Amino acid sequence: MLSFLRPSFRQLLLLGFLLIAGLLGAASLRALLTLEKLLAQSRSSATHAVELSAATQLLAERSVTMERAARQFLILDDPSLHERFDEARRDTDTALRQLEAALPRSNAVRSWRAQQTMIADHLAATHISARKREAALAANFRALSAINAKLADQVRSRIEQSNTELRDGLEDGRLQLSGQLLVALLLAVGLALIFGLWLARPLKRLEAAIIALGENHLDTPIDIRGPADLRLLGQRLDWLRQRLAELDDDKTRFLRHISHELKTPLASLREGVALLEDGVAGTLTEQQREIAAILAQNVVALQSQIEDLLRFHAAAFEARQLHRQRVAFRPLLDRVIDLQRLQWQAKDLHMAIEGEPLFAQADPDKLAVVLGNLLSNAIRFSPVGGTIVFTLANPPGLARIDIRDQGPGIAPEDRNRVFEPFYQGQRQAPGARRGSGIGLSIVQEYVAAHGGRVSLLDDEPGSRFRIEIPHEN
Repeated sequence: MLSFLRPSFRQLLLLGFLLIAGLLGAASLRALLTLEKLLAQSRSSATHAVELSAATQLLAERSVTMERAARQFLILDDPSLHERFDEARRDTDTALRQLEAALPRSNAVRSWRAQQTMIADHLAATHISARKREAALAANFRALSAINAKLADQVRSRIEQSNTELRDGLEDGRLQLSGQLLVALLLAVGLALIFGLWLARPLKRLEAAIIALGENHLDTPIDIRGPADLRLLGQRLDWLRQRLAELDDDKTRFLRHISHELKTPLASLREGVALLEDGVAGTLTEQQREIAAILAQNVVALQSQIEDLLRFHAAAFEARQLHRQRVAFRPLLDRVIDLQRLQWQAKDLHMAIEGEPLFAQADPDKLAVVLGNLLSNAIRFSPVGGTIVFTLANPPGLARIDIRDQGPGIAPEDRNRVFEPFYQGQRQAPGARRGSGIGLSIVQEYVAAHGGRVSLLDDEPGSRFRIEIPHEN
């Protein structure tokens, strides 16, 4: 009983199919019955027309037989001729009854019977002279022939009327069937739309909830209304949302704690090495001073690597939290270039932007980080007086940006690993401090979060990176 009151998605879908199939089946059955009825009427009308035509033809034939037998009987006075007359007269009874039933308002059948009776009376009136009897019979048979012609006309009119009624019935049946089929189709389409909209609504909510989970929007509870199994699935998704929120909170706490736990002893170690170098604990020998310098250098490198590690994990975590809006790439690119103006002006570099206006649904802050990291790499590796070129393109469904510099490029053996975290290629900018190796990894994380991709193209000399982001994700 509870399952019936709370049907599942499958049960509702099956119910919709059964209702639509039943409606169309009922309309088809109704059409079949109507066609059978019209076909039966057509057969009956054709049979009746044949019977009436046969009846009128029989009357005409028996009239001739009766006339011939009566005239011969008057001349020969042969009883067998009178029997032939009576036999022909009896044969007309069935035909007359059929015509009476088909032509209830016609007086022709009664007139035919009256003439038949008069002919029989004249044959039996032996007290009248043969000449008078023959003249009376001739008049009776002429009247009978006229009645036969009248009956034939009335039968033709009755058959035409029956055919007209049959055609009208067929037309009415056709219109009725067309109306019934139209109503059935409209009801079927209406039921399909109702069930489709009813079942599609919770599915759209499920899709929106899954997209929200994928974009790390974990603050809004998931509440799915609809069939029982979809409601249960919504509850499972909400449980997953809560678990993901707990994991994100745990990850944030872990990063915060590990940052504090690592930085505190490193700061103490760095301070201790500085005190040793300053001679607070006593004068150091040259060898001891060299060891202290190595310690200080490695402490700084270790602290930098820890900070880079924390920064990379924080960036990977933030990549899932996108705030999409319509972004115009040209103004965004101008702002990114302007933020690093001091760096590229110090090397006397030239910036060039080519291509067409470009727009996409994206997170402008994340895209600014992507473009800023790629521009920073290009500035770092470009020679003095070089040019960095940004090319904007708009292929179908994508927003594309190419960043090309005139530096030493990336070694072939490094091309497959250039986006790996903390990986540093063999070719480094002369005189520049080695980077952390996470800039391109962050670029890849942010671009992938938008549903796009970043790639390194073959473009010697120099490097050429390509970013492709869908217009809408």
